[in-house]
Amino acid sequence: MKRTAIELADGRELIYFDERDDAVRDQPDRRELPPPPPASQLRYDPLTDEWVTVAVHRQTRTFLPPADQCPLCPSRGDRHSEIPAPGYDVAVFENRFPSLSQRIVDEPAEITPFTPVRPGQGRCEVVCFTDDHHASFAGLSPRRVRLVLDVLADRTTAMGALPGVEQVFCFENRGVEIGVTLHHPHGQVYGYPFVTPRTRSLLAAARRHAERTGGRNLYADVLAAERATGDRVVAANEHWTAYVPAAARWPFEVHLAPHRPVPDIPALGDAERAAFGPLYLDVLRRLDGLFDLPMPYISAWHQAPVRTDRELGHLHLQVFSVRRATDKLKYLAGSESGMGVFINDIAPERAAELLRAA
Repeated sequence: MKRTAIELADGRELIYFDERDDAVRDQPDRRELPPPPPASQLRYDPLTDEWVTVAVHRQTRTFLPPADQCPLCPSRGDRHSEIPAPGYDVAVFENRFPSLSQRIVDEPAEITPFTPVRPGQGRCEVVCFTDDHHASFAGLSPRRVRLVLDVLADRTTAMGALPGVEQVFCFENRGVEIGVTLHHPHGQVYGYPFVTPRTRSLLAAARRHAERTGGRNLYADVLAAERATGDRVVAANEHWTAYVPAAARWPFEVHLAPHRPVPDIPALGDAERAAFGPLYLDVLRRLDGLFDLPMPYISAWHQAPVRTDRELGHLHLQVFSVRRATDKLKYLAGSESGMGVFINDIAPERAAELLRAA
């Protein structure tokens, strides 16, 4: 993997990751751009013990442009995009409309005595998987998936070393049904200045389990149980298992987990990284084959926090879809959005059976 970093016209960083060592990526960014926006504002919600990000500049971000105006395609001729090179393998750059950044501004200490305020310190990056606008992750080669995984390891390490970052989250949104604003196949990496609510909940359950069992890892035990029964296993290889969780919240939800407990992507060994791509591509193609439609999904890497409770974590990828039938979507309505109680219309065992047959 060759790594080449450049600076965009407004001072943001862009990094090319190439499969070939002789790739040349020295094209300058010829655009005239305004300075990047200052960091967002974080407001503490005392009723839920959670931080909410207020990022007003994101209201004007690019929204579903036509293919010939896509900012993630390479720059060619007189058309200049976020990627100055005329082609690339994988490219990563600081988001032009970030939810979090290192461009800190002064904030008031509080909104009310119960609502402290702090700068939205962190970092948000865009990861372009390919320069082909009409491709999809499922259409990538295993070699390219391996490169993407190595890139995510690189960015997890780099972002975790930034001041104030407590958790690194790598993810992909696919499909307008999910809410994507750009069609070009890409993912994102967030460096949060706190441990997210979802991860705090997972860690709390893992801590209770460790205390009850003399230090056993909860996710490792759940994974072993799923592998033993096999009822919800979709596919597997020597190093990874893909399965539908027994208490899946979404119509179609699959976890891909390494058999060896590791806290994050950088901790994966060479054999584990090589084995991931073929299995993940198989799962994505099964999802697309369910209804003979491109499946909208969120693909979310669950990694341990940067500094705390790393021994409680177990890296895994959660990929899930809101599509529950050819012409039906799962909406987060009253129970889910109001109370956080999910109601799943498809039994996890049935979902696994359909995926195995796809």
